[in-house]
Amino acid sequence: MKNSIKSVPGRHFCEIEIRVTPTAQIENKVHDKLLSIFALLKAVLNAVIPDHVADAFSPPRSETPLLLDPVIEALFGGLSRWDAEHFLFIAERGYLYEHNFAFFPLFPLILRFLAATVLWPFCGFLTLHGRLILAVGIGNSVLFILSALALYRLSRLVLQDRKLAHVAALMYCLTPANVFMVAGYSETLFAVLTFAGLWLLETRYTLGACLLLGFATGTRANGLVNAGFLLYLTLQWALARAGALSKGAGGFQYRHYVWELIRFVHTGAFYAAFVALPFCLFQFYGYQIFCHPTATQVPPVLLNLARDKGYHVADAASPTPNWCHWRIPVLYSYIQDVYWDVGFLRYFQWKQIPNFILAMPVAILGFTASYMYIMANPVFCMYLGLGDSGKDRKTHGFCNPRVFVYIVHSSILLLIGIFCMHVQVLTRFLASSSPVLYWTSAHLLFQYEPLLQDEKLFRPDQIKRQRDHKPCLSFAGMWRNNQVVYLLMHWQTCSIYTRCILGYFISYWFLGLALHCNFLPWT
Repeated sequence: MKNSIKSVPGRHFCEIEIRVTPTAQIENKVHDKLLSIFALLKAVLNAVIPDHVADAFSPPRSETPLLLDPVIEALFGGLSRWDAEHFLFIAERGYLYEHNFAFFPLFPLILRFLAATVLWPFCGFLTLHGRLILAVGIGNSVLFILSALALYRLSRLVLQDRKLAHVAALMYCLTPANVFMVAGYSETLFAVLTFAGLWLLETRYTLGACLLLGFATGTRANGLVNAGFLLYLTLQWALARAGALSKGAGGFQYRHYVWELIRFVHTGAFYAAFVALPFCLFQFYGYQIFCHPTATQVPPVLLNLARDKGYHVADAASPTPNWCHWRIPVLYSYIQDVYWDVGFLRYFQWKQIPNFILAMPVAILGFTASYMYIMANPVFCMYLGLGDSGKDRKTHGFCNPRVFVYIVHSSILLLIGIFCMHVQVLTRFLASSSPVLYWTSAHLLFQYEPLLQDEKLFRPDQIKRQRDHKPCLSFAGMWRNNQVVYLLMHWQTCSIYTRCILGYFISYWFLGLALHCNFLPWT
């Protein structure tokens, strides 16, 4: 995929032209095949394995099923389990219950838009709930392909290594959080907005990056952490400009650094505020709903559910919630504390050991990434990547200077996930928020797997032949050029590192598929 950015003088936008290269076309086909396999397996496993009776949010259905509703439920019903029920309920009913505000609005808005526009012709055959489930299947499948392409483009730009970026994108297709990428969760939307926003930021299209990263914050709360990329890279560019101006003036010039730092403070504050704005607006909306309630018409069946389960509905006749009197009334923090018991070290209990074991593989990969990078760049890391990177420092690969801020971001998320969250969600938390998981896996495969040293696996002429000849676009032809599948086909000769990494990805890929769609506990 080639990109060119053309700036127009005096106007705050740019035209981005994207042409898909043969490599990206191949990855696109691979994603399509994997999604087809995923949909088929999910439908089969959902039919074969009986649903577990879980104490999960399950609102009653008020609509009479139409002609195609049983078909959609049989094919895509597995996409609506666990937290997906919250998103579907919000898309259908809006934010009626207090705990619904733990789920941010952009994904439900997109589902409702698809159900009301693209799927509107099915109104006579599908209820709104059925159209929302179908919107989940279609929307997240498209978003997953876009997120993989965005990850590939970001990887090419940051890693400066086509082969490493290619394998990282293939590993993303086998992400251990796969079931959450296609089910009715917001992870895939968050991934595409984050990866695409970071790609725009790396190309220095900062306003476009702000827009996408702001939308990411409107999708998931951890989008707030993405503001760190804007602040760090803006500071890095400001110091580089000041250094270049000082060098041009014949020596160190304080005034250049002072001016650039003043400029950074203003632009950095704007960028951070822009990214945080969706979060603030959503909290203000929740404050208005529950702290200044007006008369609302809630269906009796949903009021009965609220009484039975202890859900809080906005009611002018009820006492004002305690959190409304906080100095900074953040509804999201209150919900995480009261409804999900999320807080520092709260999950450090003996009974949670199985969940810590479940999160251990992704935690090991995260800590390994930080350790490898620090060992390869100790002085550079000590100066927080803001000093001279050195003429002899690698400019490509996993350990190059541009990866530093991604390692810091991944490490922060890793520590938050371990100490302040339900640790079992760490897998999907990192898999949808940071490219480091896939970069680390690809880097370790190249470092310890002799089979990947064969240049024939990455020859551009083979990719070109796959583009030009129809047989190579067949199912079998696509897999022949897939380096990950090549390793699986030579499993017996693979190194122990390759077996561990691929074994982890594939086992979580399948287990998540089998367990999640039947209301069985998973990450």
